[in-house]
Amino acid sequence: MQETLSRRDMLRGAAATAAALAGWRGFIAGADDADAIRKTPSYNPEMEYRRLGKTGLWVSAVCLGGHWKRINKIIKGRKENAGYLPITGEDQPAFEKNRYDVISRCIEVGINLVDACSGAEIMVYSRALKGRRDKMYMAWSWYEKESRFPEWRTAAKLLQGLDEGMKEAGVDHVDLWRISALMDGKHTEGEVQEQIKALDIARKQGKVRFTGFSSHAREWLRMLCEKYPEQVQFICTPYTADSKVLPNDSLFDAVRKCDVGVLGIKPFASNSLFAGDGSPEHPEAEADNRRARLAIRNILANPAITAPIPGLISIQQVDNMALAVKERRQLDLKERAELDEACRQMWARLPADYGWLKEWRFV
Repeated sequence: MQETLSRRDMLRGAAATAAALAGWRGFIAGADDADAIRKTPSYNPEMEYRRLGKTGLWVSAVCLGGHWKRINKIIKGRKENAGYLPITGEDQPAFEKNRYDVISRCIEVGINLVDACSGAEIMVYSRALKGRRDKMYMAWSWYEKESRFPEWRTAAKLLQGLDEGMKEAGVDHVDLWRISALMDGKHTEGEVQEQIKALDIARKQGKVRFTGFSSHAREWLRMLCEKYPEQVQFICTPYTADSKVLPNDSLFDAVRKCDVGVLGIKPFASNSLFAGDGSPEHPEAEADNRRARLAIRNILANPAITAPIPGLISIQQVDNMALAVKERRQLDLKERAELDEACRQMWARLPADYGWLKEWRFV
């Protein structure tokens, strides 16, 4: 089992990873990239930008995830609006304003990509970006009309879903289309061929600029990176505050070899890293902000991660992420011990339905 790796194995793996990275250009900016970075949407000299693999896009080192969990703590809405389902009724105006304001603050601090993974997310962020679409890239997955459901597993149906979504959202192109695949990756070869065909057609038709996949299946994603390097330009997959690179057969071996960008979901393990509730007046707010920054710094120390994509529910949380990017990257011994303890508590607080996330301790 991966969880039983010894400390000696991990140290040996870390040394091997460092050696492998020594000759790898990676996704981190060099001196020759300065001109291209200054031309990226919402460029801010205080923000770090990383190359999203073979897409060639320079995206902020932290991007905006589409979820808005616990947003009722910010807009003071009804309890049932605590999750990430569409918010309607009396809370909708406050919700729409919150999303608009968060997008606006992201643009101000230089965060230039939002990842939307459902119809509800695509619709609200499309509205929030209306008239300023050039300020942010949008990574798009209307998962309800994609391969997680059997009726959406042919190229024709996938393209139908893309067309319907674009029409409903009122957009004429998608920057980054990632097909939401089965979380366990158990698609037939025929289904994979249909997915690849859909990605190819969408790009040839000019509807989509860049393509990729999202899944929770490391081995399957690795196969896709290696077998379909033209179509798999980026992936969206879990990488938490406590994730570590496997010494052997890591997903990141394929990421590096195939120059694939990585957007990391669940950096805070569905908020289990935090003791507070996300509201700025909570007694744990300051400590939670620090835990969030430690987590982001630790994640970005892996140069194969292009950007973690936390769901941010307030302007204050956006500012905290911008601060994390500016702080010293490597954790000192005291900070490492502090994050290790926070992660121990994170796993203890993890809801039962997120137990699968523990399998992402070693990637």
